[in-house]
Amino acid sequence: MKSVFFAFICVLMLNSCKKETKTKEAPMGAVAEKQYKSFGKEIIPDDAVAATSMSQHYKTMNVGDTINSKMIAKVDEVCQAKGCWMKVDLGNSEKVMVKFKDYGFFMPKDIAGKEVIINGVAFVEEVSVDEQRHYAEDGGATEEDIAAITEPKKTLSFLADGVLLIE
Repeated sequence: MKSVFFAFICVLMLNSCKKETKTKEAPMGAVAEKQYKSFGKEIIPDDAVAATSMSQHYKTMNVGDTINSKMIAKVDEVCQAKGCWMKVDLGNSEKVMVKFKDYGFFMPKDIAGKEVIINGVAFVEEVSVDEQRHYAEDGGATEEDIAAITEPKKTLSFLADGVLLIE
């Protein structure tokens, strides 16, 4: 009886030591996980609202109002001097001017057309003529376009503390 019990224990021990490897195959048509390049404060992509949804929030805001937000949008334009600001598209021909908190980081100058996730504060401000001309110059506008700026403008803005560039 002892030998049967001993043989049974040996078989169990040998089976438990066997290394078993299982590979999980991705189903047909599965989308690969997105890769991100991070700028500024580390953020995660979860809970980002679409630009079109953010557009609705901006419509209800007045100059001086703010909303803490995380939004996903397509980059329309980037400062060509050093990447210190960018404009993102809300999807309805409206643009949001994005600046970076404390000028703590800059974006690559060649990301127009790419998607980003920005985290920070959305707000509406009135931009002076001088500041508009400065941004137009940084954006590569012509002298005629810069001279045509003659009035302050209500601008949709965003102060980002972190950005994820979707690669």
